[in-house]
Amino acid sequence: MTFSAELLKNQARALGFNLMGVTRAAPSPTLAAYFRWIDAGMHGTMAYMARPDRQARRRDLNVILPGARSLVVVGLDYRTLPPLADPARGRIAAYAWGLDYHDVLTPRLETLAVWLREHSGQTMSHRVYVDTGAILERSHASAAGLGFTGKNTMLIHPRRGSFFFLGEILTDLEFDVYDTPHRGAMCDSCTRCLNACPTDAFPQPYVLDARRCISYLTIEHKGTIDPDLRPLMGNWVFGCDVCQEVCPFQRFSPLTAETAFYPPDAERTAPRLVDLLALDAAAFRQRYYGSPVYRIGRERLVRNACIAAGNWGHPDARAPLRRLLDDPGDLIREHAAWALGRIPA
Repeated sequence: MTFSAELLKNQARALGFNLMGVTRAAPSPTLAAYFRWIDAGMHGTMAYMARPDRQARRRDLNVILPGARSLVVVGLDYRTLPPLADPARGRIAAYAWGLDYHDVLTPRLETLAVWLREHSGQTMSHRVYVDTGAILERSHASAAGLGFTGKNTMLIHPRRGSFFFLGEILTDLEFDVYDTPHRGAMCDSCTRCLNACPTDAFPQPYVLDARRCISYLTIEHKGTIDPDLRPLMGNWVFGCDVCQEVCPFQRFSPLTAETAFYPPDAERTAPRLVDLLALDAAAFRQRYYGSPVYRIGRERLVRNACIAAGNWGHPDARAPLRRLLDDPGDLIREHAAWALGRIPA
């Protein structure tokens, strides 16, 4: 017995999702490329991505959910306002300006899964993921017709750009119709994203070396950042949007109707560097609790702000950087000293 994919999509739209598709619970079309990427060490210090149990789940979705037949993939736009361009401010990737997207998408996907169970009339098992499970969600989303993989490795919808979150419901239900995979990349000869990357993180089109990616360095990497890369990071303190911003398909990217993703104020989009350098643990929690920024903790955010301040090179950063030379954390002291050495006496 199958369930209507169209009824499910109508309900997903009613819940506010902008994109939706259904694909079979088959191995990712880019699985081999993923394992080559791991073998090349391009995942950096993200050891969890290479764990044997995670690799097994990516090879076979039945390891996650026995009897899995279908993968429902949804997208939710998050673009809001133009970014502030001010070297005295730290830049935060646009996806982190509002509430944590996990807290927005996950309960909504669970609501959709409950609706699906009730209306299918069948006993249904499922798992919900929002950027957390061991699945190659961009590849599966492309298989579900939500877009194509660009040379910057982002999932791009030809009429919506790439500023949207993904979420999935893995289920043992079967649907009457499955979506057609996107026909393939539409980048043609364009290399804007590759050329614009400040740290040259793309060794070739469609391959990202996370070890050089500003998003990885500012978010995932927990230790010392390579001094050779620091001058290339500009004023990014959480994530990076460069390879998305220059993509020609972003001219079609709509403003989101989801109010939770709008920043409460300009400080959330681009906080003053001197303010970030002065954050203590209590102030960090008060300012970023409930935001994606909160996940990296005060130490990494201040580390990133030190690098941005060194690249800014303004005398106003000297005093807060000097105070950080007495910070309890070795990581912060090291990067504060580097930044002070970048500011002319």
